[in-house]
Amino acid sequence: MNDILKYDHNFSVEKFITYANNVFVQIHVAVITKELDKIKHFVSSNVYDELSVKVNQLTQRGLTQMYDELNVAQTDILNYQTTNDLMTIEIKIISRYLDYLVDQNGNYVSGNNSSRIQKENYLTFNKKTNFKKTGPISKCPGCGASININANGKCAYCGTIYNLVDKDWVLSSLKTI
Repeated sequence: MNDILKYDHNFSVEKFITYANNVFVQIHVAVITKELDKIKHFVSSNVYDELSVKVNQLTQRGLTQMYDELNVAQTDILNYQTTNDLMTIEIKIISRYLDYLVDQNGNYVSGNNSSRIQKENYLTFNKKTNFKKTGPISKCPGCGASININANGKCAYCGTIYNLVDKDWVLSSLKTI
């Protein structure tokens, strides 16, 4: 991790794992609620597009993906590397949840809604080595209002997305086994 500390003096493995776990849970909540704009700020455009396709396909079929009783059981850093312009961290999250589909009336359609299943999730996060340092309070680039980027990256006042691509870790890949 010394390579990462060269570029980000405030980097902490514990804080990064907490951040990654939060991103993971927020993504699943956004899929359930079909509110992907709430996660757009901390995922790459490729990840966002993949999730959008999934949600749109389910919506066209009148279905909603449910991840009830979701928890992160374990998070491990598998690999990290730095280049001249990018830091990359690959992690594995072991998660447990009920994984099923419901129709527009909330009726069970298919999947497992009686016992939690365990899945391995492989995530890759990137952060630019020349990232812009931000203060403790993030400000909307559109109107200047304060934004809680851990809860929602969309400004409640003007709707601008607070994009983290130049400022923080962004999820660039998500694969579930």
